[in-house]
Amino acid sequence: MIIAIDFDGTIVTHEYPVIGQLMQFRDGVTSFKVMKKLQDKGHKLILYTMRSGKELEQAVEYCRENGIEFWGVNKNPEQKLWTSSPKIYANIYIDDAALGSYTVTKKGVSRMYINWWMVQKNLIHMGIL
Repeated sequence: MIIAIDFDGTIVTHEYPVIGQLMQFRDGVTSFKVMKKLQDKGHKLILYTMRSGKELEQAVEYCRENGIEFWGVNKNPEQKLWTSSPKIYANIYIDDAALGSYTVTKKGVSRMYINWWMVQKNLIHMGIL
């Protein structure tokens, strides 16, 4: 399965242009632990973000340092074989801006961000993890 994952507000909290906080949830769940489980199951992850230039490079390197090497960065590497559309194709999109996404707030954090414990729970329920 191909899974597109946003960065700011999803992998980390919103702090653009710097890298936001990595939040830990129930049972020690973090974005990186769930993404690693997805990769271990053979799913292809795409970093799907508005970041570009230096800020994009920093986000990719931050993820690499935390054990995540993306299959694609702001693109689906196989998509050009069957369409010229610029919209990134994925089976699932994990994004704090998506309607119905599992978001939470925390005192001292400026905006809502993804609750990875709930995302993991739903992925397990769906048979993806």
